[in-house]
Amino acid sequence: MIYLTDFFGIGGYRRTPEGAWSWQHILFTSIMIAIMIFLGIFLGRKYRNNERLKNRTIMIAAIAIDAFEVLKIIILCVRSGDVIDTILHTLPLFLCSIMLIALPLAAFSKGRLKAAALDFILIFGFIAGIMGTVGAAQNYNTYPVLSFDNVVSAITHCISAFASLFIGITRMASLKSKNMGITCAILLGVVLLAQIANLTIPYNYMFLERDDGTPYSIISNMVNGNRLLYKIMVVGLLVLLIVLFYAFRILADKRKKKRSLVVSY
Repeated sequence: MIYLTDFFGIGGYRRTPEGAWSWQHILFTSIMIAIMIFLGIFLGRKYRNNERLKNRTIMIAAIAIDAFEVLKIIILCVRSGDVIDTILHTLPLFLCSIMLIALPLAAFSKGRLKAAALDFILIFGFIAGIMGTVGAAQNYNTYPVLSFDNVVSAITHCISAFASLFIGITRMASLKSKNMGITCAILLGVVLLAQIANLTIPYNYMFLERDDGTPYSIISNMVNGNRLLYKIMVVGLLVLLIVLFYAFRILADKRKKKRSLVVSY
């Protein structure tokens, strides 16, 4: 029972954190990423031509990622004893957390909203998943590797990365230019809510206030700590990534169309 409560961090962790980039950190995250990549490729290739099973897989991923997030919030509420404060600091307003909304939209909505959500996951799911699994090294300085905080974080981030890989392999994402506005709106809508939360709570959602040791530190150094320029560049790069994905698809379609015309002649 003591080991079980220690895994959940109830009463505080008794074990000393192994530390960022320790062999335990590297081994654990490597195993999680290897499992994610294997499942993404295996199931993606297996279900590529089965629309029903493709959508069912995304449904399962959507339910699983939200279920683990709800479990995390419950445990954090038990640990802190302050439900309101816990909820205010666990809102889905980080880039990786948007998957808690985007995955259900991709699984259960229809039409252009579904298409845009699939596009969004394809673009950001893998990047956010890998960064949140391996890149969140500060968590391994704070919690033991095999702890509730790190295990649940790794699972939810790997689900995001899995969904992105699966969607890419099964070609569920269309990346049609008409859906680019909705995809950008999903991102910018969360950015707006994150900024409001940062000003009112306050907090650092979407890492808009400071880099907190994330790769955004590169941008922070580039602008010499100027907060306004930092925010503009962070959001601008995310929007640019969306535009680049759609642009590559448009160029690919044009090349394909030209080739078909040449062949027809």
